Amino acid sequence: MAASNVKVLGIQASPVVIRVLIALNVKSVAYEFIQEDMSNKSELLLKSNPVHKKIPVLIHGDKPISESLVIVQYIDETWTNGPSILPSNPHDRAIARFWAAYIDEKWFPLMSELGKAQGDEAKEEVKEKLKEALMPLEEAFVKCSKGKAFFGGDNIGYLDIALGCILGWIKTIRLILGVEIFDVAKTPGLVGWADRFLAEKTVKDAILGPEKLFEIARLRLARRDAANAN
Repeated sequence: MAASNVKVLGIQASPVVIRVLIALNVKSVAYEFIQEDMSNKSELLLKSNPVHKKIPVLIHGDKPISESLVIVQYIDETWTNGPSILPSNPHDRAIARFWAAYIDEKWFPLMSELGKAQGDEAKEEVKEKLKEALMPLEEAFVKCSKGKAFFGGDNIGYLDIALGCILGWIKTIRLILGVEIFDVAKTPGLVGWADRFLAEKTVKDAILGPEKLFEIARLRLARRDAANAN
């Protein structure tokens, strides 16, 4: 597949965009990445996702697809080469989709809340909520992985991508805020999984390094503090 036939509209630091990039890497699909400015959205983005006007958007030929998990499923079904991303068993596939929805609806909002928390007490409260919300995912990892390296078994799968896309930011939050979210005592399976996931080439090629994410986070915090001061 020529790179010009597959385009991704997004921001490289965005976890939901990272989902798409990892999925394309898993399938060895060449693509063109088009960086978006969300304060000045391109005509291509507005045309490709007129309903939500959000990233990511995958454009395959002249066909746009939006919403990160929908895109990941599309990639898996379109490019059948390489390892499958979604489980082949219908029940396992349904379970993976259930936990992916849990991540988006329950866990990611808490990550956003942590970034906005003001003061040590507020941060500590959100951190405890995050750790509590991770406990069901620890149990899900044990059941889905069946003793193997990833949620998807021997290879990175749908749930690995759904949750793993945020790991770069988790490391950055630890550097900036001193907040440790993955607790080896409470979620040992996820701690080991995170290390293995980040070591995969398909992941390393999609996630920005900690120095770059640190700088992005520092600028965001500076803008937030300046806005609060006005």
